Amino acid sequence: MNFILFNPDEMRADTSGCYGHPLVKTPNLDKLAAQGTRFEQAHVTHTVCSPSRCSMMTGWHPHVHGHRSLWHLLRPDEPNLLQYLHDAGYYILWAGKNDVFAPETLERDVDRYGSAQGKRGFRDFKIPFDQDDPRYYSFLMNEAGAYEDSGDYANVQQAIEYLQNKDDDQPFVIYLPLSNPHPPYCAPKGYHDMYDPADIPPLRPVQEAGKPDYVKEIRKSRRLDEMTDAHFRDVHAKYLGQVTYLDALFGDLMEALAASPHADDTAIVFWSDHGDWAGDYGLVEKWPAGLDDTLTRIPLVIRVPNGAEGHVVTESVEHHDIMPTVLELAGIQCQHSHFAQSMVPQLQGAAGNPERMTFAEGGYDLPHDYWCYEGRPDSAAFTLAKPGNIYYPKIALQNEQPHTVCRSASVRTQTHKLIQRTKQCNELYDLVKDPLELNNVYDDPNYAAVRQELTDALLNWYVSTADVTPWYENPRNYEKQTL
Repeated sequence: MNFILFNPDEMRADTSGCYGHPLVKTPNLDKLAAQGTRFEQAHVTHTVCSPSRCSMMTGWHPHVHGHRSLWHLLRPDEPNLLQYLHDAGYYILWAGKNDVFAPETLERDVDRYGSAQGKRGFRDFKIPFDQDDPRYYSFLMNEAGAYEDSGDYANVQQAIEYLQNKDDDQPFVIYLPLSNPHPPYCAPKGYHDMYDPADIPPLRPVQEAGKPDYVKEIRKSRRLDEMTDAHFRDVHAKYLGQVTYLDALFGDLMEALAASPHADDTAIVFWSDHGDWAGDYGLVEKWPAGLDDTLTRIPLVIRVPNGAEGHVVTESVEHHDIMPTVLELAGIQCQHSHFAQSMVPQLQGAAGNPERMTFAEGGYDLPHDYWCYEGRPDSAAFTLAKPGNIYYPKIALQNEQPHTVCRSASVRTQTHKLIQRTKQCNELYDLVKDPLELNNVYDDPNYAAVRQELTDALLNWYVSTADVTPWYENPRNYEKQTL
């Protein structure tokens, strides 16, 4: 069996047609869902790119091996999904951004790596607002060129050309970690203004009471507190345009696959590494300590040869379940300890586990996480820490008020979510009564029993996932042999 791993960046579940959005057009993802299995409640283990991707590749939660930041990537001594597949004889084609492998790992486990990330399109455009305009730091940008101008288009074309020219029997993996719909909020011609902001369904309202400090401080530092509802609708409309553009590229790839000899022996996995606020709560992008559903809940749709069609799994899964699922489909025995669960039974039509809880984490604390802070003075990203740069408010806030990115962890059931933080307020939500997570009931005595149950579950999760033990042993009574 071959594999296409299609991985958009920062795409949340509820902004696609098959997940119920009333406006956005995602015909190709919808078609995949009709042909395969859609996971209704798929949640990531971390809401920032690199930690999330490291988790997916290993089946580990980010805290297990210190993958908490953008720059601590998988090293050669750490197991990963592509290594297993490469060692088993798969040809690995990687076309897209790298937020997961250290250079040495990339060289070892990937046969062909090519990223056109620098051709994304928006990098060639200036912010369309004067610096005294409150929208300056909102990530809104001008139209991003033509359909073919983006790096995502170029990366998908690499995959298409491979399918068109492949002339051997070697099994393959096409890994496409793309950039859209990651901000800035801009899309090519025909997509940038596809959606009228006035047609956007009501966004989640601004809510600072009962929320961690970062909500207020992000809004203040980016001047989002001066933006109107119409501005946030514009943000969301552009984000939806990016989603539809991404879906169109996915459609191009699916057409190429259908025309190839491998239409019936290739599994497709479509998922994202995390979500995006996109104007909800009066916020943009994401935050290292953000753990609400707009950031944790992602699309996860999988089609496998001879698998179930149109199946919907309503029970919760975690995105790092992709790792053991792909290995099982490939007939490869996993050789390391992990905490993910294979979804192969669900791909054949089975239900999930209704009692399963999902866990996520984020943030960092001084002094032991100093190396994680974005834009610290001794980091390569310090060049972004200048007024006028689109990321300046984010970097300045992290370094000037480090408590806003404190370590945080969440546990979620089908009915409740608890978020525990080290230096900001804790949160508890009744997801049945309050699915938008607006009313923090952490201190409500009526929820004391639920809070205690979830606190115990979070503690037990940390204890049980604190580390991993290697599968090989070392001799205890080793004596050096001398000649």
